[in-house]
Amino acid sequence: MAEIIFRSKMDAKRFYDHLLKCFRGNPSNQDILLLEDRYIVKVLDRKVNLEKVKLAFYEFIVKIKRDDWFRAILQDQYFFEDSEEQQHIMEIIYSVLEGQREDLSVLIKENGEEPNIREAVEEIFQDNVSFSFDSFLKFRLRPYLKVLESYVEISIDEYKMEQEYQMFIQTLRDFLTGREPKMDTLHLLFDEEITFFDEKFEEIKRGELMRMIDRKLLFNHPVYVDSASIAPLLSIAPKSILLYTKNPEEPLVRTIRNIFEERVLVKSFKGLRPTKEWIQQENNANENGA
Repeated sequence: MAEIIFRSKMDAKRFYDHLLKCFRGNPSNQDILLLEDRYIVKVLDRKVNLEKVKLAFYEFIVKIKRDDWFRAILQDQYFFEDSEEQQHIMEIIYSVLEGQREDLSVLIKENGEEPNIREAVEEIFQDNVSFSFDSFLKFRLRPYLKVLESYVEISIDEYKMEQEYQMFIQTLRDFLTGREPKMDTLHLLFDEEITFFDEKFEEIKRGELMRMIDRKLLFNHPVYVDSASIAPLLSIAPKSILLYTKNPEEPLVRTIRNIFEERVLVKSFKGLRPTKEWIQQENNANENGA
């Protein structure tokens, strides 16, 4: 027999429901009991596979309770009480957990390896065992909670950076709104360096680009605006930008697309640096396709 004692009635009920779900009605409720008045889940050993109980308890920790702990850390330690903000940060956390954000995952690993929860669960379950979930949490899972704090901390930093980036993008969109275009079409080549071409496919030299820059832009946004790319683009405010790149997911390419939105057409290339003639052919092909 195994007996797990909870401090929270809700936790007892949720573990009980999860346990029944894992066994899918077999064994019956007579073999898995919820003592609601004492917040105890009792598993009788005569028919119940203890290995399945261990697995259900493990899943309860890393799937059900983990969300509770993440949200408690967000609210109690970092004072994120708004549910929408919490949800945004939770999405970042889970993108890290699911391996979608390797740049952030590396930072977690630098803070220490995640404790072996399965091993801790295995140790706490013995024949005819009775234990407190909250004591298990306090004495066996403290390192795990520290790791969860690391996930939250890093994800909050990422969230704040994303918020700042969105504000930056919106500020530059506002600058662009209503601005008179100085050129209908601009060709922008991303390679070892960024090269601007006008509507006649003639290269716009660096000195000429600098003369085109609206000084108010650099004065008002000196930290965020790149004088080699963003500042000239915003100052010229072309009706359309044809952007040629080997890597469409490059951060600066994404930023330009986010600022200029439907004005940007990205065309990828491989191999050697494109010539002016190649750019012209690509443009002609695009016009004919349209």
